[in-house]
Amino acid sequence: MSDKKDSGSPFQHSKESRITVLSTKKLSVNQRELLLNQGIGLVERNFISIVPLSFDILTIPPNIIFTSKNAVKAILDHPLKKQLQQKKIFCVGEKTAEFLKKHGFSISRSANYGSELASEIIKDFKAEEFLFFCGKRRHDELPKRLKGAEVKLTEIEVYDTQPVSNKIDRNFDGVLFFSPSAVKSYCSENDLAESVAFCIGKTTAAEARNYTSNIIIASTPSIENVIVQVVKYFKL
Repeated sequence: MSDKKDSGSPFQHSKESRITVLSTKKLSVNQRELLLNQGIGLVERNFISIVPLSFDILTIPPNIIFTSKNAVKAILDHPLKKQLQQKKIFCVGEKTAEFLKKHGFSISRSANYGSELASEIIKDFKAEEFLFFCGKRRHDELPKRLKGAEVKLTEIEVYDTQPVSNKIDRNFDGVLFFSPSAVKSYCSENDLAESVAFCIGKTTAAEARNYTSNIIIASTPSIENVIVQVVKYFKL
């Protein structure tokens, strides 16, 4: 993983030009200011929408896995929420961990990536049973590794990710991506050829490689670090 720009990159700009980037999701005020305070122009569009799904929880094992805030949000109004809060929680991402703690969950283990969390579970909790609340289009690495190691795992799909059509008739110096789904949605209507793709993590970058080789991956998988990479890249 590297946060350095590719050598020989064609995307060089003079001091006089106005750098403008597109975020493929709406940012918070604080996140937006991280860019604007550096003189970087920003356009924001949501390229995906999160659709809650109806689901049933038949049994609750001692361990629960979350890999996104969207999955946590989907269970906050569930009548079994208090029972879930009493379980050991395993999660992916700092923001997911913070959101869980905010809503009364105690974190047993957290990791930056699903592959890292899978390794920890296999190493230290292989004999235990897990419930994984996930999206309909969830990455398969974590469940595949756990099942391959014969960890008992039940998956419940609690939300879906739908593309949002957004045709934008201009090129950007950079495009910020926070999920593979957003990459697919953006590239279904728009071209990445003249832009740097700033990606929140490895799986998002893997999808972006289908459309461009000019990719920067955040050194830690957070929205703020994606923005840090944008500032570092264009302010050099």
